[in-house]
Amino acid sequence: MAEKKSKAKELKDKLFYTQKHSSRIMSDKEQSEADRYCEGYKKFLNEGKTEREAAARAIIDAEQAGFEQFDQSKKYKAGDKLYFLNRKKAVILAVIGKQPLKNGINLTAAHIDSPRMDLKQNPLYESEELGFFKTHYYGGIKKYQWTTIPLSLHGIIVTSDGTEITVNIGEDDSDPCFVVTDLLPHLADEQYKRPASKLIKGEELNILIGSRPFKDDDESESVKLNLMNILYEKYRITEKDFLSAELECVPAFKARDIGFDRSMVGAYGQDDRVCAYTAYTALLNLKSVPDRTAVCVLTDKEETGSDGNTGLRSAYLKYFISDLAKCCGTDGRTVMSASRCLSADVNAGFDPTFPDVLEKKNCAYLNRGIVVTKFTGARGKSGTSDASAEYVGYVHSLLDNSGVVWQTGELGKVDLGGGGTVAAYIANLNIDTIDVGVPVLSMHAPFEVTAKNDVYMAYKAFTAFYKA
Repeated sequence: MAEKKSKAKELKDKLFYTQKHSSRIMSDKEQSEADRYCEGYKKFLNEGKTEREAAARAIIDAEQAGFEQFDQSKKYKAGDKLYFLNRKKAVILAVIGKQPLKNGINLTAAHIDSPRMDLKQNPLYESEELGFFKTHYYGGIKKYQWTTIPLSLHGIIVTSDGTEITVNIGEDDSDPCFVVTDLLPHLADEQYKRPASKLIKGEELNILIGSRPFKDDDESESVKLNLMNILYEKYRITEKDFLSAELECVPAFKARDIGFDRSMVGAYGQDDRVCAYTAYTALLNLKSVPDRTAVCVLTDKEETGSDGNTGLRSAYLKYFISDLAKCCGTDGRTVMSASRCLSADVNAGFDPTFPDVLEKKNCAYLNRGIVVTKFTGARGKSGTSDASAEYVGYVHSLLDNSGVVWQTGELGKVDLGGGGTVAAYIANLNIDTIDVGVPVLSMHAPFEVTAKNDVYMAYKAFTAFYKA
C-alpha cells in the first residue's frame, strides 16, 4: 500500500515550483529520439564552423525540404516555403501559414557566428625562420584557451579579378593543422604575474604555419617565400590577395559525445549554433501547414554587437518582413506589431566547480530542459528588452501544454556582469520577444558542452512555437 502523503507534503507538491532532471520526465522512446537527433546536430557542427558554412548548410537542407528562393514579385499562399540569403552570412526561412499575414508571424532568431580568431588583412610574416599568421580575435574569449590546440583555417579569398576562392584546411585527417604556441611552465614566471585577461595578449595570438625555407638561394624571408609559393601553387594567390580575404581560425577538433553515458555533446561553436540548428530543423520538419506564418532567421555578428549589414541591428529582417507583407497584400508595420518572437540564444549552465557566479534559484542547469530568459543585459538590465508578463505567460503555457521540459535562468549574479542577445533589436521592431535557449558549460571556449536532452527540448519547443 502506498504511503499516504502528509498535508504539508500535498501542499508543497501543489504550491512549490520544483525542477526535475529531464531523464526522469522523458520516456525511453523520447530519450532515444533525443540521442538520434543529436547525431545530426553533431554533423552540422562539424560542417558549419563559420557563419558562411552554417548558412550554406542551412540553405542546402532547406532546398532539400522544398524551400525556394524568395521572389518579391510572387504572390504567396499557405504552405509555400521560401528562403532569403543575405550576403552568404545570414539566412531567413519561412513557411506561409493559414492565417492572413496581417495577423503576424511566429519568428525564431538565432546567430551562427561564434568566437574565433580572424586573420589580419596583412597576416603573413617570418620571424627567426618560423612562419606565422597575425590574428585579431573575434568576440569575447579567454585568450589563453586558444593556445596549444589544433586549429583549422576557413573562409574565402577574393582576388583582384573577382575570383572567389574557398579555403578549408585542417578539418580532414590528412590536412595539416595550425597552432598558437605558449611558454613552457619552466620559463613562465613573468608570464604568471600577468592578470588572467593578459596571460596571453591579443598580439601574442600568432598562428604557427611553417618552418622550411625556399631552397634555391639565400634570400631573406625564405620561409615566408616558401609558404607564399605553396599558397600560390594551391590557390594562385599573391600576398596582396590577403587584403580582400575573410579567413577564420577555429578549433580543428570534431564534435564528440561527452561522458560514459554519452549524455552530452562537446564541440566548438555551440553558442549559438545549438539554437540555430534546432530552430531551422524544427521549421524544415513541420508536418503540416502552420496556423500563422513561421519564420526562422539565422543571423551574423551577434558576438560583436550585431552591427553590420548581416547583423540584426541592420534592416534586412525588417525589409524582408515588409517585402513579404507586400506580397501578401498587407504592410510590414502591421505584421511586425502582431508578431511574436523566440530569440533563440544560449544561457550559462550551472557549473558546480564554479558555483559563486550564479544564483542557484535563478540560473539554468544542464538536463532541466530549454531555458527561458525573461531579460538579459548587464547589472541593472542594461541592454535588454525584458519581456512582458503577458508574453512570458504565453510562452509558459505553450511549453507546458506541448510537453516541453523547461526552466528559467539569468546570466549570472546581478552585479557580476551578464550578456546580451539579439532580443532587444527584434523587440525594437514592436515584436513581442523573449530569449529561449540551451544551457551551455564553458561558453565561448574552444570546446563547449551541452546536454542532449536540452538540445532536443529546444527542437521540441521551436516546433510547438511554429505550430501555435
